Amino acid sequence: MAQWRLGVVASGVLWLAASPAAAQADEQLARDDRIAELERKVEVLTEELDRTRSEIAVPELPELKSHYGMGPAASKIYDATRGLSIGGYAEGFYRKLVEDSGGAKDSADWLRMVLYAGYKFSDRILFNTELEWEHATSSATESAGAGSISVEFATLDFMWRDEANARAGLVLVPMGFLNEVHEPPFFHGVNRPEVEREIIPSTWRENGVGLFGSLWGESVDYKAYVVNGFNAAGFSASGLRGGRQNGNRALAEHPAFVGKLEGSPLPGLLLGGSLYLGNSGQNQKLASVAPAPPGTLKVPDTFSVLWELHSEFRMYNAAFRTLFTMAHLDEAAALTAALRASGDIGATEVVADEMLGVYAEVAYDVWRLFFPESERSLEPFFRFEYLDTQHDVPSGFAADDSERVRIYTAGLSFKPIPNVVLKADYRNLDPEAGSLADELNLGVGVAF
Repeated sequence: MAQWRLGVVASGVLWLAASPAAAQADEQLARDDRIAELERKVEVLTEELDRTRSEIAVPELPELKSHYGMGPAASKIYDATRGLSIGGYAEGFYRKLVEDSGGAKDSADWLRMVLYAGYKFSDRILFNTELEWEHATSSATESAGAGSISVEFATLDFMWRDEANARAGLVLVPMGFLNEVHEPPFFHGVNRPEVEREIIPSTWRENGVGLFGSLWGESVDYKAYVVNGFNAAGFSASGLRGGRQNGNRALAEHPAFVGKLEGSPLPGLLLGGSLYLGNSGQNQKLASVAPAPPGTLKVPDTFSVLWELHSEFRMYNAAFRTLFTMAHLDEAAALTAALRASGDIGATEVVADEMLGVYAEVAYDVWRLFFPESERSLEPFFRFEYLDTQHDVPSGFAADDSERVRIYTAGLSFKPIPNVVLKADYRNLDPEAGSLADELNLGVGVAF
């Protein structure tokens, strides 16, 4: 019995001695578990931050890549894996008029600030949009009228495969170089070419639906849309620009078709062309004004055809770009008579049967001639334009020769990094009748 009691006492003593050690071991295990849980949470947060950075934040790479013929900054959503993508561009300029006798003033303008916002719902469905603030404010000032806030495009894309994808919404009309790629670091000159402003009326967007994709191993891009047509009541002697409806409660009595093909048959060579056709009358009537007899005037159907061919060749540090375009309008005589009677154009103004524009541009990067590995570039360029919105007028009407203009532009584009450009150019405008002031232009542009 004594031995049994002695054993119990010894066990108790050993248990009491071991209890603190056991407690310390349990606490250590608990601390280890908490540390492991914290490490796991930190790892999860790090992965989440990396995902957010890759899907939402601006990428660190300085160069932007174009997809499906869109502007490089406008194409960021296509590189996103999921979620939100943000980009944009901005440009401003100073213009000094040289030997002007018309009373115009030198000017400085923060021309536009643009925000691209896209959202990738899945690998198959994405939304992309461009929001634009023009002329810095939506309020009028003592110097000028109000600026504007506009949606430049807003498209819902359904991605199926490289060869065939669908698009619906407010689309950029795929014509020429600049209507889709108009971000300032990616074209020369402070001003966009007048040919791609008045005949191809950039920035031109309409409500529509269609297909787009890349064929033959991405060597050829195509787009084919059905859109609401022009409104012919906005046409003038100066061109088609006023006929854009821009998605604003657009008249859609007359739809139109537009298609574009663009490809690179050889390294450094880009060839492309586009075609637009459709009626532009929109089944509308205009009220006549004095001295025309009172009444209403039907706008003729005005079947409109606009086409262009363009090319670009790049070799080493040189780039050469050309574009030729023509517009053909049926019933231009009846349209001119209706617009004169309604007061939409002047009493001597005439909308032409045919309009023509052409330009050629050459540039050379002298910076990379001496520093071939540098990301900087310095490109002197020269561009010649001929703009003739009175190329052929209806029988019985007199053409306005002041609308036939030759434009000579010489300048520099300097990029300290690929997405930032400083520009300077001199424009000589030479109309066949009358005179226009020469311009000295300084500009800045960014894309991100």
